[in-house]
Amino acid sequence: MKLKAKDRLLLIGDSVTDADRARPVGEGLFNPHGRGYPNMVYGLLTAVYPELNLHIINNGISGNTVRDLKNRWQTDVLDLNPDWVTVMIGINDVWRQFDCPDMPQLHVLPEEYEKTLRELIAVTLPKVSGMVLMTPYFIESNPADAMRARMDQYGAICRKIAGEFPVEFVDTQAAFNEVLKYHHSCYFAWDRVHPNIPGANVLARALLNALDFDWSHRV
Repeated sequence: MKLKAKDRLLLIGDSVTDADRARPVGEGLFNPHGRGYPNMVYGLLTAVYPELNLHIINNGISGNTVRDLKNRWQTDVLDLNPDWVTVMIGINDVWRQFDCPDMPQLHVLPEEYEKTLRELIAVTLPKVSGMVLMTPYFIESNPADAMRARMDQYGAICRKIAGEFPVEFVDTQAAFNEVLKYHHSCYFAWDRVHPNIPGANVLARALLNALDFDWSHRV
């Protein structure tokens, strides 16, 4: 397990991370981590590794792009002094190109996406024990689908950046591709983006595996 005792793990991203988390910060009592994959990560880490006494924070915000993350990175990440940071961003960067084609000011194109994501990782790594970079995804089994193909392009950018920095890498599209061999995309998300409980667990499992989570761990 890469996380150490009393580590602060902060998860940041868009609505998939947000999932109706508590405000202003997703931490503390009364299901603050929302109903998505951060809540599953929180539950499994605290149940399987109770001796670590980990502090889990969800700071996802619905609708965010990497541009939005940059604008709030200081207050919502660095000022909270996390030990580990997981980042999953890019879905809206791509989606706005398809659902708002007439509003180019909302589109975060590959060049800006790559440059901004690289900047965020570079400024954060010296201040934390580790980072996890998770690709965006589209729960669509046909790689020729226009939005799936575009999302794969942004996922490839994440893979490229992860190869340049000492960060953990999670290919969330690959994780969904595995389960799509057995079920249609609507089984995991009605809109192929916002996961239900099975879909959220696909993401949680992939993230925990990147942290060397031992599924048979005993205290």
